[in-house]
Amino acid sequence: MATVGRNIAAPLLFLNLIMYLIVVGFASWCLNRFINGQTNHPSFGVNGATMFFLIFSIMAGVMGVASKLAGAGHLRAWRSDSLAAAGSSSIVAWALTALAFGLACKQINVGGYRGWRLRVLEAFIIILTFTQLLYLLLIHAGIFSSKYGPGYRDTDYPTAAGGVDPIHKGGTAVPASRVV
Repeated sequence: MATVGRNIAAPLLFLNLIMYLIVVGFASWCLNRFINGQTNHPSFGVNGATMFFLIFSIMAGVMGVASKLAGAGHLRAWRSDSLAAAGSSSIVAWALTALAFGLACKQINVGGYRGWRLRVLEAFIIILTFTQLLYLLLIHAGIFSSKYGPGYRDTDYPTAAGGVDPIHKGGTAVPASRVV
């Protein structure tokens, strides 16, 4: 059952995965240079927000890649139970990306010379903040209509013969084997 949300979320998931992998690469390179004490490298300016920006960028990148893996499983199954893993990891990834977005804005505002790698990393974080939010809204669009994806109240799970839920524990009591 291909729905509108699924058809739009799949290419966006792939795009975000590629962008998060690029963020992990650039952030890890810059953080490695920063830790090695090579801050007089042309890529770094005299900016106090750089270290915090790099740490939050690499955390957002790693969490973003993990959320895209859970999202790929959700797009394959496209059910309400897979939405829980994809949705929760996407919310955390977006929150970390939003924190890195704030630090990128602070780093741009403070100014100073920044090399091309830091500027590319800032641009990717700014773009990812909005594309991750769009992806998050798309996978949760089933709340409004089942046309857009699985909702939270879908009942298309298999049931036993006769339409009775096999997991329901109510009914007649089982007699005890020994009563003292």
